[in-house]
Amino acid sequence: MKSPEKPHILFLFSDTGGGHRSAAEAIIEALHLEFGDALSTEMVDIFKDYAPRPLNVMPDLYPVMVRIPQLWGLGYRLSNGPRRVSILHHSTWPYVRRALRALIHQHPGDLIVSVHPLANAPVLRALGPQRPPFITVVTDLVTTHAFWYQGNMDLCIVPTETARQRAFKAGLRPEQVRLVGLPVADRFCHAPGDPRALRRELGWPEQRFTVVLVGGGEGMGPLEATALAIAEARLPLTLVVVTGRNRKLRQRLEARRWPIPVFVYGFVREMPAFMQAADVLVTKAGPGTISEALNAHLPMILYSRLPGQEDGNVPYVTENGAGIWAPTPQRIVAALRYWQTNRVAYAQAQAACRRMSRPQAARQIARLIAAAVEKTGDHGK
Repeated sequence: MKSPEKPHILFLFSDTGGGHRSAAEAIIEALHLEFGDALSTEMVDIFKDYAPRPLNVMPDLYPVMVRIPQLWGLGYRLSNGPRRVSILHHSTWPYVRRALRALIHQHPGDLIVSVHPLANAPVLRALGPQRPPFITVVTDLVTTHAFWYQGNMDLCIVPTETARQRAFKAGLRPEQVRLVGLPVADRFCHAPGDPRALRRELGWPEQRFTVVLVGGGEGMGPLEATALAIAEARLPLTLVVVTGRNRKLRQRLEARRWPIPVFVYGFVREMPAFMQAADVLVTKAGPGTISEALNAHLPMILYSRLPGQEDGNVPYVTENGAGIWAPTPQRIVAALRYWQTNRVAYAQAQAACRRMSRPQAARQIARLIAAAVEKTGDHGK
């Protein structure tokens, strides 16, 4: 609820991929780290909490939909572009307007932050001309959908130069767009420590080249086939596999006898330490994971990407020298062998990660939000 004593910031998100919840939580954490309790915050899931049926089940359907990546990519392409977004917005407005007006009435804010592209156009329309400042934080790295960009938003915060240029092509003015970076939790933003000391604390071999293999919170992707291929190649390394919530996969991997040191985990909260202790991260091309790895100066091998919003993430990493695209287990093994035997190339990848990292992004966004609140005038007057 809105506090009568201090500015209240409403965050609009939904658990439909793209790390929207994580981005909102990272910004809220940064606001409290920077300003203590001077601001109050609130998160609202626009789909689960307010969307009419069947839109309210989108967060539950999302994991199912992305398992058909070709179909997802087709929908992304067919809906992209300012004209198409406008048509979709006007056609769905009669269906969602009552729900959105209820959201605004029940969750008043002195400033609204959207971290979900589908919230922007309809919420701005529901707010009307006499509205609080509206800020969008884009949580896709490169191939950003036109849904992100609305000409009447007050500020659009983007993570990359390509995303900034796409905002201009969508009609935003330069003063509306700020290039800051992708917000991630503060625990991913500290300077990397001594990897060998961290390995010792984690119980991993200190001296061996260490690879962390992840598949997101649900343990998706070719984790098992990749782990087996790395082990069968008998590379002189330690393999750490994070299976997330995929308990069956974890049990299968734990039951195996491995020819190299292998450590298997389920869902973990120690990923910052894992990244700082590792030499290479093997992952899908998700924006949050990429940003976290860059902050840890951790070179990446990318094995998959979601068509549409993650298409640009692969060249963003590879063309800047921070990682390698390897969409099969065999190519992952080849990439690992290359970095192990070519230490100059590996050092160059580390340097690229360091150059691309933006560990202050969440705090910079927090300061922009606080400045926008202050600009609206003294609170309560």
